[in-house]
Amino acid sequence: MNYVSTRGKSPAVGFAEAFAQGLAPDGGLYVPETLPSLPGDLLLEEGPMPYPALAWDFFNLFDTDHDSEELIALIDESYGSFSETMTAPLVQLAENLHVLELFHGPTLSFKDFGLQLIGNLFEHQIRHTGEPINVLGATSGDTGSAAIHGLANKKGVNVFILYPKGRIAELQERQMTCTAAKNIFPIPIEGTFDDAQRIVKELMGDLELKNRLRLSAINSINLARILAQSVYYVHAYMQLPLDRRGDVHFAVPTGNFGNVLSGWLAHRMGLPVERFIVATNRNDILHRLFTTGQYASGEVHPSLAPSMDIQIASNFERFLYYFHGEDGKKTAADMAKIAKTGKLKLPNFDPGVFAATRCDDDQILVNIQRAKEEYGYIVDPHTACALQEIDPDRTTVVLSTASPAKFPDVMKKAIGEAPTDPMLDVLKKRKPVRYELEATPAAVRAFLEANAAG
Repeated sequence: MNYVSTRGKSPAVGFAEAFAQGLAPDGGLYVPETLPSLPGDLLLEEGPMPYPALAWDFFNLFDTDHDSEELIALIDESYGSFSETMTAPLVQLAENLHVLELFHGPTLSFKDFGLQLIGNLFEHQIRHTGEPINVLGATSGDTGSAAIHGLANKKGVNVFILYPKGRIAELQERQMTCTAAKNIFPIPIEGTFDDAQRIVKELMGDLELKNRLRLSAINSINLARILAQSVYYVHAYMQLPLDRRGDVHFAVPTGNFGNVLSGWLAHRMGLPVERFIVATNRNDILHRLFTTGQYASGEVHPSLAPSMDIQIASNFERFLYYFHGEDGKKTAADMAKIAKTGKLKLPNFDPGVFAATRCDDDQILVNIQRAKEEYGYIVDPHTACALQEIDPDRTTVVLSTASPAKFPDVMKKAIGEAPTDPMLDVLKKRKPVRYELEATPAAVRAFLEANAAG
């Protein structure tokens, strides 16, 4: 299996090279040269497979660079630390309403599904090549903590995570800054996640720097993250009764468009899905895209769902690539327009299987309250966004992306109680370590140069 850039100007590479590079040399994102089909018999199974077995079947379609035994070991190690035997259990709340719990990993976030695997892939890469690497990423909350947990204290790798100062939940920040690991460098900057991501993409686009410091990406610009998340859509589908699989809707809390894109790719591979509901908070660039065909970035507003406080959705580029019939030239031209103006109007836009909802802070609180009152179930503020405008006559799977224990202030405000978790309680006793920098590529570059592994 080969991988090509969405901008069409970089040579095709294998899985290991696409993973190691993260961002293609021409500034595009890697996608499979040809999307494979899901095995037909997989979708007819009466019940779910063990999650690691399903993940192995799925990655076998994409990763031809690791032999089967290596891949089995990597996947088993990645998901062996999850606290729930089903890994991603499907919980029924009402006749047609289900929640896919994606917060049973070591950092209580759906990001663990991709980043536990990525951490082990990086470790395998270092053992295989004998060369150190430096991981550079930006986070709006959960990506950073999941990446750090996957790579803390691993030999041969240093991790640099940029995040918006004062704009993520306190416990999310503590998960990044209280590890005591010498190879971890959490970097708060003034501004928004989009500012942090812009710095990362500029530095990753400097090929001399990228090659010299052996920079790799952990954001969802790295295709391995996207593919790892595709697996749990198939897993959710297989947990539904056979007679409920005909008209499935997936409601997905969305900021950077990576999570819902993962499901959409599984759909393009053959997973029967009637609708993907792109659930946004008040930072509603994707809601506006799928309701008007206009992509227009604006000011980022702080919200009760901080991991979705994004106005530049990195994975929109992969969507554009497929929207344009896998035409890299058209995709590159559109991305140049966005870079210049922050806007793009898609002609004759048909959202297809996508729909979108928008949820402001007041409605987030209402949805948390309603979930507890009607279903006896507690959701975090991001998952609450996906409970907006649910069709009761359709089989709907809401992706629950984080534990409510990570957002005690919001939960207290919404329902008068704050769920707890022992893993988070421990962090409150530790001293944070952070490296505050000016929000410029030059400042971050100098810090990388001074602290890079190798």
